[in-house]
Amino acid sequence: MILETARLRLRPVEMSDVDSLVELDSDPAVMRFVSGGAPTPREVIEDWVLPRAQAELRAHRTGMWAARERTNAGFVGWFALRTPRHSSRSELELSYRLRRDTWGQGFATEASRALVAMSFREIAAERVFGSTLAANSPSRRVMEKVGMRLSAIRLSGDEEMSGLGGGEVEYELLRSHWETTALAWSPPRAASWTARRPDVADLTA
Repeated sequence: MILETARLRLRPVEMSDVDSLVELDSDPAVMRFVSGGAPTPREVIEDWVLPRAQAELRAHRTGMWAARERTNAGFVGWFALRTPRHSSRSELELSYRLRRDTWGQGFATEASRALVAMSFREIAAERVFGSTLAANSPSRRVMEKVGMRLSAIRLSGDEEMSGLGGGEVEYELLRSHWETTALAWSPPRAASWTARRPDVADLTA
């Protein structure tokens, strides 16, 4: 499924995105709240991240989307919807990671709103949630702007976790709340939000 917002085009990740993904995860600032700044090895992206995302797409129409600007095709980052493996609820986990030079421009909120809308409209999820370290205030602001509410705080005495920014927080948005707020928005004018089901090439990329 391909999504388009006012400024971004999101399509399922494929092997041609590996260099961009490796470069993204090589920035210590980007990885600060993920791994303490350590980069993700290329082989992990090639052998685990991409296959897992493509399996999600085939099984659930979820997975990971590479986000590029519509004006110049510049790589912005990735956004993901994941189906929790050990949950009996109809829910999806939202996550995202953006290049440092795109921070503060509203891209994360813009794309996240499109994925939330897709989750409720196309996939019929009952709940979308996301989590981050408590100290990661930019990510928390994105989830709040999308309409999510704080639903859990997990404190940790783990020394490694403390070094990354303390405990973890979880935010959620329920279908019932989304449907009764202005976030259940209609696509503004000309194709600022479009989606199509993946064709065979999308599923096997």
